[in-house]
Amino acid sequence: MRVPFVDLTAAHQELKDEMVEAYRRVLDSGCYILGPELESFEAEFSAYCSVKHCIGVGNGLDAIALTLRAYGIGPGDSVIVPANTYIATWLAVTHVGAEIIPVEPDELSYNIDPCCVEAAVAPNTKAILAVHLYGRPADMDALAQVARKHHLLLIEDAAQAHGARYKGRRVGSLGDAAAFSFYPTKNLGAVGDGGAVTTNDTTLADRIRLLRNYGSREKYINERIGFNSRLDELQAALLRVKLSKLDEWNSRRRRIANQYYKSLSMERLLEISLADSVSEPVWHLYVVRHAKREKLMEALFRAGVETLIHYPVPPHLSQAYVAHNQSYGHLAITERLAREVVSLPMGPHLSESQVNWVVRALRDATEYV
Repeated sequence: MRVPFVDLTAAHQELKDEMVEAYRRVLDSGCYILGPELESFEAEFSAYCSVKHCIGVGNGLDAIALTLRAYGIGPGDSVIVPANTYIATWLAVTHVGAEIIPVEPDELSYNIDPCCVEAAVAPNTKAILAVHLYGRPADMDALAQVARKHHLLLIEDAAQAHGARYKGRRVGSLGDAAAFSFYPTKNLGAVGDGGAVTTNDTTLADRIRLLRNYGSREKYINERIGFNSRLDELQAALLRVKLSKLDEWNSRRRRIANQYYKSLSMERLLEISLADSVSEPVWHLYVVRHAKREKLMEALFRAGVETLIHYPVPPHLSQAYVAHNQSYGHLAITERLAREVVSLPMGPHLSESQVNWVVRALRDATEYV
């Protein structure tokens, strides 16, 4: 049996008729940028996240960067970010000219450790940027307590957590603002790039709408130095179709995650991240750890199981930041995770037999690795 890491075509086949209809609707409309499909998606996704505003933008990186910029964060300021995250989180801070203050993860959740955040606050710190890594919400109450104490903004990077809940509330509504990515592999993925910002802050929403469209509300009237970062009509229309299935697909992911956990939790050679009692993850990724990761991945590959590493090079060790003449020191937990983590196949269209095959292959591989 072959088990792909993710199967995007299966998702599109399930919704083929609805997606083709959305595609035709956009083509026939003659309106392809900042039109009714985007307005409808923004209204539907803001309602889904239980917030007042959703602003569709070009991608997830822009969603973070435009949020920071709209809050006036820039040169001379600093932002606390997870050390253990995809580099886009860091890039957004760098793009606005602010300083990055990396904080190590909690080794059980892999998310930013609230216990270490307060010690990282500097006089010029303006915000905490919390990532809901792998689809598991960060400890937002603990982070909010630090943010309130030091008068900081609390911004969510929710690129991997569409539909997840923390203490009953959706991600996207837990901080001052949240940034989403709709990259095709996400739980809510477009057929191309896309992103959005959600917030209850009307002033912020207005600023981001201005910035995403050349700094203009009215054509040729440019109020600010803006950007071209707009979620287009076709992606918005297709996302509307997929949004209607998001909760069902997330439920399928949870069943797969539970099946993995029950089957693998007794394997002594694997370290498996647990869900906590206050959050409802959506398992964008299901990640285990192994001291001999490469050998494990090779054994799984021979068994037909495709795996990936998220992420093999921490941002602080990337060539981008070495070339940027930045030194963040030794971030031991982050570096250890980067050496050991491996992501198993995950997605709403994995069959039970495929999951069982992955489990069997893992058990066989751990006997010899």
